[in-house]
Amino acid sequence: MPTKFIFVSGGVISGLGKGNTTAAIALLLKNRGYNVTCVKCENYLNIDSGLINPIEHGDPYLLDDGTEADMDMGTYEKFLGSNMKRQNFVTMGQIYKTVIDRERNFGYKGEDVEAIPHVTDEIIRRIKEAGEIENADIIAIELGGTAGEYQNMLYYEASRLLARDKKNSVIHVHVSYLPTPSHLGEPKTKPTQLSVRTLNSMGIQPDFIVTRSEKNIDERRRARFALFCNVDAENVINNPDMESPYEIPIIFAEQKFDEKILAMLNLPLNTLDIEAWQTMVDTIKIKKQKQITVAIVGKYFATGEYELRDSYAALIDAIDHACWKNGVIVKTKWIQAENIEKDLSANTSKEIKDLVGIDGIIVPIGWGPRGVEGKISAIQYAREHKIPYLGLCYGMQLAVVEFARNVLGLKQANTVEVDDNTADPVIHMISGQEDVLKRRAYGGTMRLGRWECQVKEGTIADESYTKHHGYDNEDKNIVGERHRHRYEFNDTYAKQIEEAGMVIAGRSSVENLVEIVELPKSEHPFFVGTQFHPEYRSTPITPHPLFIDFIRACMSLK
Repeated sequence: MPTKFIFVSGGVISGLGKGNTTAAIALLLKNRGYNVTCVKCENYLNIDSGLINPIEHGDPYLLDDGTEADMDMGTYEKFLGSNMKRQNFVTMGQIYKTVIDRERNFGYKGEDVEAIPHVTDEIIRRIKEAGEIENADIIAIELGGTAGEYQNMLYYEASRLLARDKKNSVIHVHVSYLPTPSHLGEPKTKPTQLSVRTLNSMGIQPDFIVTRSEKNIDERRRARFALFCNVDAENVINNPDMESPYEIPIIFAEQKFDEKILAMLNLPLNTLDIEAWQTMVDTIKIKKQKQITVAIVGKYFATGEYELRDSYAALIDAIDHACWKNGVIVKTKWIQAENIEKDLSANTSKEIKDLVGIDGIIVPIGWGPRGVEGKISAIQYAREHKIPYLGLCYGMQLAVVEFARNVLGLKQANTVEVDDNTADPVIHMISGQEDVLKRRAYGGTMRLGRWECQVKEGTIADESYTKHHGYDNEDKNIVGERHRHRYEFNDTYAKQIEEAGMVIAGRSSVENLVEIVELPKSEHPFFVGTQFHPEYRSTPITPHPLFIDFIRACMSLK
């Protein structure tokens, strides 16, 4: 059948949850038997998210094919249970670069190249390409930013042109915010009226309005939208604040949102099957008696006077998934690594006051020397005090540095990322990368995307993957995990480190690079570091095995 298109835009403010709305619509349609994929159209001129400071735009989400994308790719994967690809992530930088490169290669055969139709044609081509690769019946396209921003106007124009050419095959969903000023006590519809008017000025009439508000809107507010926004009252969909974004598909289904979409697209109304999703949501909402506190020792928390969880969004999601699986509430304690350094320099004891009473410690991804000594001190504290520890990427590398310094006695051990001249480079750059790095070709020096790892039998990691069905190939103990790093374990020190008690629990299947290190259970209840990022493979229905067992170890300590 001809492909159908659902565009999702946002109004009034950013961060409303367009990604969750897009993913929830896609999940419902997928669970009615349709092949559905999602596309995110991002405004910025970056080619991808890899070089953006995580404080600026949140944690770049890593895909199997190595694409460093927007966090919404993770939302799509978690809702749909399928892997996104490079084609699902579009930036204005990609669009402009493609159009300019094509013009420089005489691809337009002497035409004067303009925003319309050439840029809009490229946007439409990419959206269709993503659908063709997935053989999609329906493509849900999230338009980044808010209506009225000049950065995204060409995306809106592309959606208008596609709707003109594909009658009865394109619908537009507008997600907008209804503020409830405390001195008034009622939700105000005027901001949404203005954002819809902005859409109308671009030749777009939304078919649905999804209202983001503290509570469900009443019939009076629906009538106002119908009157002033030219949308049927029954097509105004409630999306109030909820305990978990995973409740959104349930809320939409109760309002028959998916049924209305299919009717508007002239598609058969197949049976909806969301029993597994409902069970997962019920598990989230069950009142839990146990609580643990997990410290995240990092450095990408602050923006001005505020702290952001988006800098480690995938990590927080993975922790939540594992906690729901284990029936426990988690309290995350954000600890700036630099504060640990200041704390230790101000006193002579090895006690780190921020880590006292903590049930588990995670050191996640990071770059460069800032805060490194604070992270190493936190790792030492976890190792010596037998506190469950999970090191992710940099957290694995610094666990090796800490072990080399304080167990092997190599006091100058370091990663060359921090000290080029270290006497003992236990973490280094493998041959072939250095020349590229000198030319500042950062993307070309990184190990990105899915790489297969062979896990050593009898290790903590092996036990975890086996117990929770995490292996891709159980006969060979093979698991495919996602990477985003530049430096590697230095195999010159492998024998020394293993003889001192640290276990190399996994290596890449082809290159034999170290992927997992751990301490045996006889020495520590749970101390595991992974060169890869297990958080990118976790979903609410299938939490990652290593996170499940890390949380269980924290509960045991509690």
